[in-house]
Amino acid sequence: MNITLHDKTLEIRLTRAAQKALAQRDTPLVAEMELLFSCLLRKRVHFGEALAQSTPVNDRLAVRFRPIMTRHCSVAEGGPTPPSDDFPIANPRPYVPNWLAID
Repeated sequence: MNITLHDKTLEIRLTRAAQKALAQRDTPLVAEMELLFSCLLRKRVHFGEALAQSTPVNDRLAVRFRPIMTRHCSVAEGGPTPPSDDFPIANPRPYVPNWLAID
C-alpha cells in the first residue's frame, strides 16, 4: 500500500505477522521514521501511539518522518540516544524514504 508523505510516495510493506498484530490493536500504531544527521547518518524506526503530526495509512497504522540533528559531533556520545534536537528541513521530500517495511 502507498501513502503520500511530504509530497512523496511512501510504500508501506507489512508482513502477515504485522497485519495480524495490527488487526488486534484497539488504537492506531504510529511508526516514526527518524533520520539522524550527525557525523554520520542514522535511520531508525520508533513505534508508539502519539498520533501528532502523523499520516494515517489505515485505521490501525499511521506514519511520520522526523529529522533530528545531534547537538555536536562526538562519536563517544553516540550510543543509542545521543543528545539531539529536532532538525527542521525546508524541503523534507528528498529525505523521506521510498518504503517502510514492518514485520
